[in-house]
Amino acid sequence: MPSQNALYLDLLKKVLTNTIYSDRPHPNAWQDNTDYRQAARAKGTDWPTVAHTMIGLERLDNLQHCVEAVLADGVPGDFAETGVWRGGACIFMRAVLQAFGDTGRTVWVVDSFQGMPESSAQDHQADQAMALHEYNDVLGVSLETVRQNFARYGLLDEQVRFLPGWFRDTLPTAPIQELAVLRLDGDLYESTMDSLRNLYPKLSPGGFVIIDDYFLPSCQDAVKGFRAELGITEPIHDIDGTGAYWRRSW
Repeated sequence: MPSQNALYLDLLKKVLTNTIYSDRPHPNAWQDNTDYRQAARAKGTDWPTVAHTMIGLERLDNLQHCVEAVLADGVPGDFAETGVWRGGACIFMRAVLQAFGDTGRTVWVVDSFQGMPESSAQDHQADQAMALHEYNDVLGVSLETVRQNFARYGLLDEQVRFLPGWFRDTLPTAPIQELAVLRLDGDLYESTMDSLRNLYPKLSPGGFVIIDDYFLPSCQDAVKGFRAELGITEPIHDIDGTGAYWRRSW
């Protein structure tokens, strides 16, 4: 029989992705179909109008695996996500901590809370081509809205800290001491590289790096370039054809 924790977290994933009420998606940079499709919601390939996350069930399953692994193995450090949209993945990480009675870790919610930065001629060619800033009416979610979303689940407390601003401005001096799970969802080359350069050195051995949009050329180029710079050889594992992750060696 599943444990109470397992039942709670399974239901929470369905609520966060809104597979229960099946809200229609926004048209986005990759598709203009606005019909609800369970397969797309599971894979996180649509932009929901109501749901609190767009990462899909499979990437939430991966996040649960990573968080529960570091708890079970005693890997020290907080959890952080850079690029949070409506906050769903961070809400889920906080929920796992509550379910397991862990009161010593913080969930860092890192975002501009304005949407995507506008790409310039000096930015990665793929970033320029996507022009994700043109979708900021959907992608830009205010800090107050994200805080309210945490509160709706009863998970807004002292174990949640917000770091608002562009990554290039906030991450170099971020008051984050040690991480066990680092989840990147900034999509762009610069956002991905800023997150890795400033936060990967704080990742404990045995900690996880999750790249939500590894399938994007700009994001993948940043990851591969960073890993080459540091000589990182731990294998990258596919999650669902979109996201990927690796575990830092012990």
